[in-house]
Amino acid sequence: MQNIQKQNQSLADLLNIPKDIVLASSSPRRKKLLETLGISFHIMHPKIDENNFKTTNPIDIVQELAHRKAKEIALQIKNALVIGADTIVVCDGKLFNKPSDKQEAFNYLKYLSNRTHTVYTGIALYDSDTNESLVANEQTQVSFRELDDDEIWAYIGTGSPLDKAGAYGIQDDFGAVFVNKIVGDFYNIVGLPLTLLYLKLKEFSKNYTKI
Repeated sequence: MQNIQKQNQSLADLLNIPKDIVLASSSPRRKKLLETLGISFHIMHPKIDENNFKTTNPIDIVQELAHRKAKEIALQIKNALVIGADTIVVCDGKLFNKPSDKQEAFNYLKYLSNRTHTVYTGIALYDSDTNESLVANEQTQVSFRELDDDEIWAYIGTGSPLDKAGAYGIQDDFGAVFVNKIVGDFYNIVGLPLTLLYLKLKEFSKNYTKI
C-alpha cells in the first residue's frame, strides 16, 4: 500500500509548501506552464516599471525584474509564496524586450533572422511573511533560419509578437518554424523554465517546518 501511495504522489505533494502559491504575472503562457506542474496557485498582476533597471547585464536584469514582481505582490498579501519571472532576448549584446509596435517587431525579427540569440529568464521566490527570497536564472540558445520579409509581416499580422520578448513565441505556428535549433530548456523560451523552478521551489520548501 505504501508503494502505491508513493506512486500517486504529485509534485505538489513532494514540495509540501504550507502556504498559498501566487504567480506574479500577467502572462497566459506562464500560467499555462505552471499548471502543468499540478500545483494549485493564484494569479496577481504586478505593476512595475520593466524598463527601469541599473544594470546592462542580462542575468542581473531578469533576476532583478523577477524579484521586483514577486516582492511587489508579496507586500500586498499574507501567508503566501510568490513566484516572479521575467524574460528577455539578447543577440550580439543587444536587448530585445517586447516590441513597442509592428515596425519594431519587424526590426527585431529581421535582426534575429539567420542569427543565434540567447533567451534569459529570471525567476524569484518571495515569502510574504518572512521576506525571505531567492533568485535564479536559465539561459537557452536559439538559432533562427533566414526569414523572408513576407513571413515576418504575416506573423506580425497575427498580433502575437507584440506581447513577447524578442517579438516571437516559439509555441506559435510561425515562431515554431522560424527556429531551426535550440540548446537548453525549451520551456525557458516560452517564459518559465520548469525544471529550474521546481528545483528552486524544492530548495525553498526546506525553510518550512514539515508537519
